[in-house]
Amino acid sequence: MRTRKLATLLAGAALAASTTLMVSAAPASAVGPCGSGYTRVDVYPIPKTGSRTGTLEVYYNSSAGKNCALAYGYGSYNGTTTWKGVSISRGNDTGYDVDADYYQYYAGPVYVSAPGQCIDVSGTVVAGKSIDLEDVHCD
Repeated sequence: MRTRKLATLLAGAALAASTTLMVSAAPASAVGPCGSGYTRVDVYPIPKTGSRTGTLEVYYNSSAGKNCALAYGYGSYNGTTTWKGVSISRGNDTGYDVDADYYQYYAGPVYVSAPGQCIDVSGTVVAGKSIDLEDVHCD
């Protein structure tokens, strides 16, 4: 009797684990936060030094020649409505796109078409806590 219960328990655990894996596995064609065809190229802590409040993510779509960025809350700032902002532009300060407001999870996505050019990107999570990057991702 005890062996049967153990076997039933183990079979149930194996089924639950395999079901969890099947449900949580993303299909190869999954669309990310910027849309179809974008690949994440970098992740930066917000701010660059000190206590982290957020994460700046930068994506690129090589077929469209477009970059995308989002600023996420981190730790206690994830899921909490705070000031969050993200901006992106070409390295020559043209094509500027910004999104900033009181958000619960993230600001963005914002986009710029910059094939073969550098970009400037910045992210803020909580006023006064930001990261500003100039002339990065020069692809």
